[in-house]
Formats: sequence, structure tokens, C-alpha cells
Amino acid sequence: MAVMIEPRVKDAATRKADRPAKTAETRAALNMRIQPDLRDLIDQAAEATGKNRTDFVLDAARRAAQDALLDRVHVQLKPKAYAAFVQRLDAPPQANEALRKTMQTPPVWS
Repeated sequence: MAVMIEPRVKDAATRKADRPAKTAETRAALNMRIQPDLRDLIDQAAEATGKNRTDFVLDAARRAAQDALLDRVHVQLKPKAYAAFVQRLDAPPQANEALRKTMQTPPVWS
């Protein structure tokens, strides 16, 4: 059985084909000034991940924006549901086999 492994770094033609067509409705400019050493760092990281500078910065900015907004999600509960939620948060964890196994497993970084 043959196993196909896709290369991590795509060539420029493949990356371009993956992008949506550029139109006035789908694209807008975002300009910024940065220090040359920071630009060089971004360029190195972009190259290491097989992206161009724009794609790398946009991906990082998108993730940061989503994280910032997800941190501010507002959840509304009825008083009874909220009381049950707080009670579970305040209660000590119940011992179970999965928790025991997790606590006894050495971390992969040690």
C-alpha cells in the first residue's frame, strides 16, 4: 500500500490557486509601518510555514482577533441554571479513572 505525503510547503502557484479571486468587493487594503527587524522576523516565520508575508500576518491577526472576541462572549443563564453552574465550579473534582490516569501520566515534555 502506497502512502502519499503532501509536502508542507506549497509552491507559489498552488498557494495562489487556493486563494479566492481578488475583487474590489472581497479585498481591502491594510497598511502598517513596522521596524525592519520585526519585518525580518515575520518574513522568516512566513517562509518557515510556507506562506508569504501577507498570508502569515493575516492568519496571525485573524487568530488574535477571534481569541480577543471569544474572550468576551457573554453567556446568559436563568438563575437556577446559573446556581447549578456555580455549584459545579465550586465543588471539588470527583475522582475517576480518567483523572487518575491523567495525573499519573508523565508529561511529554519531561
